[in-house]
Amino acid sequence: MIRYTPASQLTLAGFEHPFERDLDPANRWVKLARLIPWDGLAAIYARNLNDRSGRQSVDIRLVIGALIIKHRQKLTDRETVSTISENIYMQYFCGHKAFQTAEPFDASLFVDIRKRMGADAFDAFNDAVIARSEELVHGHKRIMASEEEQEGTDADTPDDDAPGQAPDQTGLPPNKGTLKLDATVCDQQISYPTDIGLLNTCREECERMIDLLYAMAVGQGLWTGAKPRTYRRNARKDHLNISKKKNKGRKNIRKAIGKQLNYARRDIRTIENLLDLLSTRCARWPLSGRDQRIYWVLQNICGQQRTMHENNERSHPHRIVSVYQPYVRPIVRGKSKAKVEFGAKINASECNGMSKINSISWDAYNESTELPMQVEEFLKTYGRYPELLLADGIYMTRKNRRYMKEKGIRIVGRPLGRPPKIELSPYQKRKQRKERNQRNLIEGKFGQGKNGYGLNCIRARRQDTSESWISAIFFVMNLITLGKVAEKHFFWLMDSLEQAAKRLCTAVIGSYMDQESEWKQKSRPAVAKFQFLEFSYL
Repeated sequence: MIRYTPASQLTLAGFEHPFERDLDPANRWVKLARLIPWDGLAAIYARNLNDRSGRQSVDIRLVIGALIIKHRQKLTDRETVSTISENIYMQYFCGHKAFQTAEPFDASLFVDIRKRMGADAFDAFNDAVIARSEELVHGHKRIMASEEEQEGTDADTPDDDAPGQAPDQTGLPPNKGTLKLDATVCDQQISYPTDIGLLNTCREECERMIDLLYAMAVGQGLWTGAKPRTYRRNARKDHLNISKKKNKGRKNIRKAIGKQLNYARRDIRTIENLLDLLSTRCARWPLSGRDQRIYWVLQNICGQQRTMHENNERSHPHRIVSVYQPYVRPIVRGKSKAKVEFGAKINASECNGMSKINSISWDAYNESTELPMQVEEFLKTYGRYPELLLADGIYMTRKNRRYMKEKGIRIVGRPLGRPPKIELSPYQKRKQRKERNQRNLIEGKFGQGKNGYGLNCIRARRQDTSESWISAIFFVMNLITLGKVAEKHFFWLMDSLEQAAKRLCTAVIGSYMDQESEWKQKSRPAVAKFQFLEFSYL
C-alpha cells in the first residue's frame, strides 16, 4: 500500500501540536540540561564581564547553551540562532521560561562571545566537566562502600580514586590511571595556498587600495594627472595563462612568479607614493585598521616570495600562506592524506574518556617537549600522577624517559639500546599489546572531533576566535562523554534504588519495635542513596 501526503495539507490552524503537553523528560536536551553544572560555568564566563557598568549582557546560560548547540549540531552562527527559535527543547536547554518564536539574539554576537571567552575559558569549562564526572564516579563508590560496611565486608580498603585518602611519603596519592597523549592539526578553512594564487591575491588587494587612495587624493585636490597605471589586465591575463594549464612545469611556474612579483612591487611603490602625498594633507591615516593590517601582510608576502624566488628556494621561515589570516602556517606532518596541513597544531591528552587540550600553536614544533607539562596538568586535574602513559614513539626521548622514571610512571614501548636477553612471556606480550591498543582512544577522539564536530574545518577568521572554536569542540565532546558516564551510573541506581527502598521500609517498621538509634543506623545507607540520586542528572 502506498502512503502519500497530498499537496492540499491542513492549514496551520488545523494542525495538531503537543505544546499543551509537558515536555518529555527522556529528551536528550532535557537530560543534558540537568547534567551540566550551569552555576560553575556561569561563574567562569562572568569573569570577563563588568557587573557595575555597561549594557546589560545576554543571559549567561543562554550564551553557553547556544555555544553547546552550535557545536553539538555542527551549525553555523545564523543556523544556530534560527534553530533555537524553532525548537522548544533547545529553548528549555538554554534556560527560557516559556516558548518564544523570536530569535534569542543576533548571530553576530557569537563573534564577540568567542573573542571574550578565549581558549582559557573553555579549558576551565572542561575542568568543571571533568570534576563533575569524577563526582559521579566517587558517589557511586561511596555508596558501594556503605553497602559493604552494612554487609560486614572489609570496608577499610583505601580507594585510590576517592578524595582525602592517606597520602604516601611524597604527599601525593599513589599513581593511578592511564594517560594517553597525541598531537594533530586542526585545519583552517582557507584557500589552498600556491605561490601564483597568493601573489595574485596580493596584486588584487594592491589594486583595490590604489583605487581607494587615488579617489581620496582627487577629492583632496592633490592629484590632477592621470590615474597611476597598474597593468591589471596584463597581470590577470598572465595569471590565467599559468593557472589554467594542466601541466604547468617548474620553469613556467618560476617565470610566472617573477612576473607577478614585478606587478606587485610596482603596485606597492604606487601605494607608498599615494600615502606620502595624502599624509601631508589628511589629519588621520588614510587607510582603515583592516587595510593597514592587509597592507603589512602584502609587504611581508612579497618580501618572502622574492627571497625564495631569488635564492631558488621553496620554503621560508614563518611563511605566510593567507592574506586574510596571516597567523596560519604550513605544518608538514607527512600524512598519507595531506603531507602539508594548514591550521593550528594541538597537543591533547585523554583519560577516562575525557580529553583536554594542553597547548595550541600555529607553528610547527616537536610535541615531545611538552610531555612533562601534560603530566603536570594531569596531576593538577586528578590530584595524582598516572600509572601508565601511552604515546607515540616521538614522545619516548631519553629526557622524557628519565622524567617518567622519577615520577614512577610506567610506559609501554620499545626500550632504548640493545634488545633484552630475556624474552617476554606470551602473557606479557598480550598485556603489552592490549595496553598499546588503548592509545587508539585518543586517535578516536580526534576522529570524532573532525568527522562529527568540524574540527578539521575551523571557520573563524581571527586567531583568538579560532582557538576558542577548537576548545569549544573539545568541551562539547566531553559533555557527550559525561552524559554516557551519568547514564551508566543511573542504570546502576535503578537497580540499587529498589533494594534501598526495601531496607528503608524494614527500618521504618523496626523503628516501632526497637530504639530510635537502631533505626537510624539501619536507614543510613538508604538515605545516602537517595541523596546521590538527587545529585544525579535524572
